[in-house]
Amino acid sequence: MCAYVLALHIPVPNVDQDALNTLFNSDAAGILGFLDIFGGGALSRLSILALGIMPYITSSIVFQILTIAFPYFKELQREGEYGRRKMAQWTRWAAIGLTVIQASVAAKAFIEFKAITGPGGGHPGAIGFIETVMTLTAGTMFLIWLGEQITEKGVGNGISFIIFAGIVAALPQQMWQTIQTAEWYQVLALIAAFVATVVFIIFVTQGERRIPVKYAPRQAGRRMVQAQRSHLPLKMAAAGVIPIIFAVSIVLFPGQIAAWYLKNLQGQNINDGTGYRIAEWIGNVFGPGSIVASLLYALLVMGFTYFYTAVIFDVRELSDNLKKYGGQIQGYAPGRPTQLYIDKVLTRITFAGGLFLAFIALTQWWVPTLLGLQGASGASATLVGGTSLLIVVGVALEIMQNLDQQLKMRQYEGFAKQMGKGRL
Repeated sequence: MCAYVLALHIPVPNVDQDALNTLFNSDAAGILGFLDIFGGGALSRLSILALGIMPYITSSIVFQILTIAFPYFKELQREGEYGRRKMAQWTRWAAIGLTVIQASVAAKAFIEFKAITGPGGGHPGAIGFIETVMTLTAGTMFLIWLGEQITEKGVGNGISFIIFAGIVAALPQQMWQTIQTAEWYQVLALIAAFVATVVFIIFVTQGERRIPVKYAPRQAGRRMVQAQRSHLPLKMAAAGVIPIIFAVSIVLFPGQIAAWYLKNLQGQNINDGTGYRIAEWIGNVFGPGSIVASLLYALLVMGFTYFYTAVIFDVRELSDNLKKYGGQIQGYAPGRPTQLYIDKVLTRITFAGGLFLAFIALTQWWVPTLLGLQGASGASATLVGGTSLLIVVGVALEIMQNLDQQLKMRQYEGFAKQMGKGRL
């Protein structure tokens, strides 16, 4: 993590920090400020880690979807260690391709905004463009390697841990900025909202619907295994933060295009006309906190929650596995009836999980507005909801649980028992 934090502060060659600060402080920042949250401020500094780990996450999601669309990938996923390594290799290659594309777009955009210059402050030219693309690509590849090392030698998912570290690394500076610009009662209200939101997130993300399952007696070698009772746990928020990431990218995209268009017109001293008014209207309608954007945001979060839950949760395969190992849900015959019952239960709890994600996503916009705090991408938004807080709380819980399991495996008492609690 020391290497990660150090790399956050290493800029790409020929960065004009004044022009970069002007860009991020303007209305044209938009989605850039949202992406900057996940990178620990790397994008606003235009460091070598500016693209972060998002290309790898996008590649992983694409291959998860491919396992549904193409039977070959599904069969490969079932081939144990070989299949896992093959899928990981393809995911890395796809991530490299996505990174090069994103790095090219980012380099072109920052050069246009004069945040990257050539020698003497002029245009960097083709050499400067290629140099920037290669630097940004190398930074993302370093993060992918670092995440895999953490996964192999650590106590959790390395990619999630890197995102967690990026959010937490930028939080002190954002909090200090909020304290400097806010009144004392606003800070207290923000802290109260933060505590309440964390409790609510833990309560929901740890919640699960347990379906009782009975396993019939079976022969194991020379001995008979008695009938056993277990349960099938269905997480209420199984989709995690992915629906929010998809939804906010779509919602902010029209406003982002309008903001860039307005900035271009202002650079040409054009502050009137039909195009200017239309772009201004789009920017207001799709801006963070507007009624239209909020409703669209909530609907997209709900829709993506159902979609991504269907991607990661194969009800038919689960039903076939229960039948294969002699498991049966009481009152439902194995096979098709079991599949329909599990699908009905999953649909209901996914609806509740989608409402939860939509509420958490909207608090990132509405709580700072209600408290009179500016800066939807600052600590005021990070502390009270949205993707960032879900990631921080989720990864912190995962690390605690993994550490507790490691201690118990080595005959140590768990963290919870050491603190006088019965369970984590």
